[in-house]
Amino acid sequence: MKPIYSSFSEAVKDIKDGSTIMVGGFGLCGIPENLLVALVEKGVKDLTVISNNCGVDDWGLGLLLRNKQIKKMIGSYVGENKEFERQVLSGEIEVELVPQGTLAEKIRAGGAGIPAFFTPAGVGTPIAEGKEIRVFNGKEYLLEEAYQADFSLVRAQKADKMGNLIYNKTARNFNPIIAAAGTVTIAEVEELFEIGELDPNMVHTPSIYVQGLIVGEQQKRIERLTVKK
Repeated sequence: MKPIYSSFSEAVKDIKDGSTIMVGGFGLCGIPENLLVALVEKGVKDLTVISNNCGVDDWGLGLLLRNKQIKKMIGSYVGENKEFERQVLSGEIEVELVPQGTLAEKIRAGGAGIPAFFTPAGVGTPIAEGKEIRVFNGKEYLLEEAYQADFSLVRAQKADKMGNLIYNKTARNFNPIIAAAGTVTIAEVEELFEIGELDPNMVHTPSIYVQGLIVGEQQKRIERLTVKK
């Protein structure tokens, strides 16, 4: 059985200033929102964050950004966050933008113990500067190194007490690969089940990748509301 924390502050107690963290989700879909609020309240700073994007101004990673707790952001796009855009343009935050497929593979490779790989994405662009280029079958590829993190924060719909995780539909996004790439992975879950109650064929993240669990309700905010008259 994995530790089941009684509070979100307890779940993030070991995350220190200067830590590198990976955060699951895409936009606001599948983000470990309560763990992020706990980090805001903890006041941990100088974080390097690896995530697809930086949330929105008033929720998710945007809360850490607003508090100037993020030193470096590694992701695939700026997203729907005006404060992130402002900090990037003013030079207040270090940013590494990575093609989305490359970002996903760098995280997946880190979780699989693969130190680096070759990809055609970014060849001939500033992304390739300073990186090894090699030709395979007459085509140029650049060498990309894998990502790993001190802590991975993910969100799942279901978990058992061993730490096996099931994600809800598109909330699966980056969560499985991020769960595998952290030295310590903490899963925020909506429902907790006894061992043996989950169908093993439905498990997305095996328990071996998970070091702790916390149960909590999510607000499930909508990033951009679209209505049809």
